[in-house]
Order: sequence, then C-alpha cells, then structure tokens
Amino acid sequence: MRDFPLPLALTARLSPVVVLAAAGWALSSGPATPADAHNEGHKTGTSSPSAPSATAVSKSYDAAPAPCGSVAVKTIKSLVPGAKTAGKEIQSTDSKLRRTCSWNALKGYDYRWLDVSFEVMDSDEAAQKAYKNRLAEKSGGGDVPGLGDSGYSVVNLTTEDKQQTREGEVVALVSNVLVVTTYNGSDFENKKAPSTDEINKGAIKAAKDAVTALKGSQ
Repeated sequence: MRDFPLPLALTARLSPVVVLAAAGWALSSGPATPADAHNEGHKTGTSSPSAPSATAVSKSYDAAPAPCGSVAVKTIKSLVPGAKTAGKEIQSTDSKLRRTCSWNALKGYDYRWLDVSFEVMDSDEAAQKAYKNRLAEKSGGGDVPGLGDSGYSVVNLTTEDKQQTREGEVVALVSNVLVVTTYNGSDFENKKAPSTDEINKGAIKAAKDAVTALKGSQ
C-alpha cells in the first residue's frame, strides 16, 4: 500500500480538541429580611421564615462516561476498517464535563474518521439551549427520530486540492448532556467521497451506540 499525504482539512483534525467550557447557571438567594422586621419578630418571640438559598436545577448526569467504550466494537470495525477498536481519547482540560474519543484509519485508499463526544451541562435547560444553538448553526439535515430526547443529523461535502471529503454530524440531546458524533471519509485513489447515505447512516449508528452507553452509565 502506498502512503498518501492527508488533505490539510483531515490533517488538522489530528490536533487536540479545544474544550468548550460548560455554561454555568447563577443561583439566586432569597431577599434579606429587613432589620426592623427581624427585631419585631424577636420582640414577639417569633421569627420570619427564611427564603430558599438556591433554586434547584434538573439534570440526570454529573459527569461524562468513558467515550472510547461507548461505541460497539462491531460498529467501529464496520465504520472505520483497520482502526484500533480501543480508540484514542483526546485530552480535555475537564474530563468531567467533556470527553471525546477518536478512531481513524487508512485502509487501502479509503480513509475514515469517527469522533464521539459527551458534553455535560449544568442543567437540562442549559443543554436544551446549547442543542438549539447547535442546530441554528447548521443548514440542511433533519431530525433523527428515537435518538435521545432529540436528535439531528447533517452531512456536508468539502473539496480541497481536488480531494473530496464527506462529513456527517449527529447531535443528540439526553437530559443535560449533548452527544456529538462526527463521521467522515475520503477515497485517495479516485479523489471521491463516500455517498451521503453511507456517511449519514454511519454517523447515526455510532450516535445510537453512544446514547445507549450514556444511559447505561447512570
């Protein structure tokens, strides 16, 4: 097998992933009791009830699961032929909030790359907002029924130095977690990319594995 240089767009993907910090939610405390009201309560032998110190938030997950064990071995072998099934976890500054695993391989002239990320938010509401923002940045694509609380997939084709690369991205919302799956491929012999259907179905298959792993991590 001959060695072929990877296009710049694919080579750049080998750089460490910069971690996106999870958005925090400010917790508000109840209003302070005026001094004269406190004194009046003291004189009568009663005290005013205090307000709650914080507002409870709804969330199901406190940390991200191990991403490299989130995709079934048979799925990896099918989508990324020749890749090490153990995968490689990309370093994160806070692995509790975000964890990513990558699999990639060049078999013959066919190159495939798969990423799976878990992004843990502070609340269900924060995750829903982040999910909507992700979708607002996309064009085309559509919903993926039955994937988490909500699921969305989109496929795009890029060309660099006459080499085509087709990439699919699936974003799934599960409680306070975003599960983001990216799958792409190129053929370095004919300069073509895999079909939209192949990339889209592959990305969705890996995303379903990852969502199942997340739910099983509780």
